[in-house]
Amino acid sequence: MLTILIIDDEQPARDRLRRLLGNVPKFEIAGEAASSSEALERIRELSPDILLLDISMPGMDGMSLARVLQQGGASPAIIFCTAYQDQALKAFEVEAVDYLVKPVREERLEKALDKARRMLGKEDVHEQDHYVRSTVGGKVVLTPIHRVICMISEDKYTTVIHEKGTTVIDESLMDLEEKFPALFFRIHRNALVSRKHLRGLARTREGQTQALLSGTDRQPEVSRRKVAALRKLLSDIS
Repeated sequence: MLTILIIDDEQPARDRLRRLLGNVPKFEIAGEAASSSEALERIRELSPDILLLDISMPGMDGMSLARVLQQGGASPAIIFCTAYQDQALKAFEVEAVDYLVKPVREERLEKALDKARRMLGKEDVHEQDHYVRSTVGGKVVLTPIHRVICMISEDKYTTVIHEKGTTVIDESLMDLEEKFPALFFRIHRNALVSRKHLRGLARTREGQTQALLSGTDRQPEVSRRKVAALRKLLSDIS
């Protein structure tokens, strides 16, 4: 698993990156730094694989820090996360992997991290562990697990609703919940929902509670005993 150091002088910006990274598998947050001088200490201490680096910081700015690391030889892969839109050229001059403009979007961050992983030569030999497998027309289809919105148990099969459509697999919800505990939340005995796709709750005329999810019109039912826990989860990720 690749480790990440978040470097930004603003706590809300660091908190946002932490929340986004919580939805991205295969990466672990090693620590944080609020300045370039602190970052240098943390880099020596933690040897992170990747830096999420702000440019505008008091004292030595992020671009200067990148130059110091570049001159020092082998350094972590750098992904700039900045409010500035006009310094991309300078970023690539210091061999940054990518340049993200705030507010950083999760999908864009994932792409940058995957690019860093490839650059570092850390392709996951267990990559298929991060997919759900289905068979369509005699062919095996792999759906990236982080694109899955929810999974509904129906009869003997599990229907997977993902960002590109739906598919059917023969794995049980219990097995999937055990395999991906950080990514999904059980809202009913027959439904798992993606934590990162959760957007809210709705009440039907009949008094049932349903989960609102981004990327689909499907609103799976929430069991009564799960409503309080789901409200807390929504509060934590908002």
